[in-house]
Amino acid sequence: MAIVDREEQALIKEAQAGDTDAFADLVTMHGTLVYNLALRTLGDVQEAEDVAQETFVRAWKALPRFRADARLSTWLYRIATNLCYNRLPRLKRELAALDPDQEIELADERQKVEEALVSAEMIAQVNTAVNQLPESYRLLISLRHMQGLSYAEIADVANLSLGSVKTGIYRARQQLRKMLAEEMGRENG
Repeated sequence: MAIVDREEQALIKEAQAGDTDAFADLVTMHGTLVYNLALRTLGDVQEAEDVAQETFVRAWKALPRFRADARLSTWLYRIATNLCYNRLPRLKRELAALDPDQEIELADERQKVEEALVSAEMIAQVNTAVNQLPESYRLLISLRHMQGLSYAEIADVANLSLGSVKTGIYRARQQLRKMLAEEMGRENG
């Protein structure tokens, strides 16, 4: 992992100096993840492609000012998230409406969603359910479980309080559980 980090750091420095080939390598490293985040959030292939492309155009322009105090992926996700906010104004309002003071009990982080998935059919059901979530919850679930960001990183990317992120992820998980339980009830009934 450290080798990848050093390789990425070297590419960032080269790209900051104007090396377009180094930047192309960074796009290759992060392009799919940025696209997937936009697709999960927006639910539209063309919109996701546009957001991914615009993310890297903006990143190229701002790269000389990028400070390595955050991971490059987190910085790119923040750009992509802001572009998603621009395309779905209600998304930011929905996220801002989350009550950061609500008492919630977070599940043990060692129990990853992926551990519960035992078949390709279940994975398809989960993906269908995630796609049915409101955009705000899709964004949070995607950042947490598909992109692997920490709660603090999500708060930074989405420009939310840590409490709002925890509340949103909790509510999204609750909705997913309910949708999946209903689906399983239909299959078994």
